[in-house]
Amino acid sequence: MTLHLPDAHGTLRAYEPRTEPLASTPGAPFTSRTVFSAAHVVADPYADTTPDSPAAVDWDATLAFRRHLWAHGLGVAEAMDTAQRGMGLDWAGAAELIRRSAAEAKAAGGRIACGVGTDQLTDGPATLAEVRAAYEEQLAVVEESGAQAILMASRALAATARCPEDYLEVYGHLLRQAAEPVILHWLGPMFDPALEGYWGASDLDAATVTFLDVIAAHPDKVDGIKVSLLDARRETDLRRRLPKGVRCYTGDDFHYPELIAGDDQGFSHALLGIFDPLGPLAAEAVRVLDTGDTDGFRALLDPTVELSRHLFQAPTRYYKTGVVFLAWLAGHQSHFTMVGGLQSARSLPHLARAYELADRLGLFPDPKLAEDRMRTLLHLYGVTP
Repeated sequence: MTLHLPDAHGTLRAYEPRTEPLASTPGAPFTSRTVFSAAHVVADPYADTTPDSPAAVDWDATLAFRRHLWAHGLGVAEAMDTAQRGMGLDWAGAAELIRRSAAEAKAAGGRIACGVGTDQLTDGPATLAEVRAAYEEQLAVVEESGAQAILMASRALAATARCPEDYLEVYGHLLRQAAEPVILHWLGPMFDPALEGYWGASDLDAATVTFLDVIAAHPDKVDGIKVSLLDARRETDLRRRLPKGVRCYTGDDFHYPELIAGDDQGFSHALLGIFDPLGPLAAEAVRVLDTGDTDGFRALLDPTVELSRHLFQAPTRYYKTGVVFLAWLAGHQSHFTMVGGLQSARSLPHLARAYELADRLGLFPDPKLAEDRMRTLLHLYGVTP
């Protein structure tokens, strides 16, 4: 049946949903790339909460979604910004998420890496010593859980640091005490405006020098870097300047096919929020790449970029709304509710376009369910044929 989807101008346009999904089944582990999906959390829709109260998480549905990703061979990047760290999920909730997901990963045989930050610092300006202590507390939780650590960019450090040397000191301290090699995360201000000027400079060339200095001082403690700057040229240049053995995990949700495919001088692995809704399709594409078929890989993944750019359009930090919306349409959760009330962060036309693009890609295991749920949302907003 035809759906009438609203566009940004308030005009309804007819769309004929597809009737068959793309076939996707679990397969062998990847051999050519290490790939993480940054996974979202599922809110408890029955909890009596407000946007500024602690997150109420549906743990069964949240862990079930991680098992879905592991079943397709993807690693899970846990408690990252996709899971609404700093946007609904506080440190207490993130710590519980890390412990539960790490235990589930062990039981399922899945790979997991977890975000280490400083978001327990909520009472105004912090000192560098307090920033270090906050990082240490979270690092201990992740390491005790048995997961790999991802040292995330810190709002508190961005607000406190006065020069590049402050970053060198804090990160050097953490890397010296890390039990195993970590992933360093450079998240650009388009994802979080509070991170403007990270690494001690708003000029990205100067910031890159400091970032590379941190890595060069402790290359044995850095498994890799996750770069989320939405600038393919810059990521490629940075990738080529890394010490031998340090990986680049692309976090570029605009240019990921070309960056993962790489060139004659190297390639990026992946740690991506867009691989939450793209999980089975992304996994299939990487397995094609494992055979050496770069063209086949691009043929599968290139058509997904339009959807990714739509979900991650400015203000980029609200991409999580589209990710959870698609999880609901795909049947991974029974409702479209988010911690912090962020289901309201994107407009109906934005969500309608996300549905259309995802449906064209065959992302919904049950297209009729997705169509019915989209129709329900349209009726809720007062859209009638």
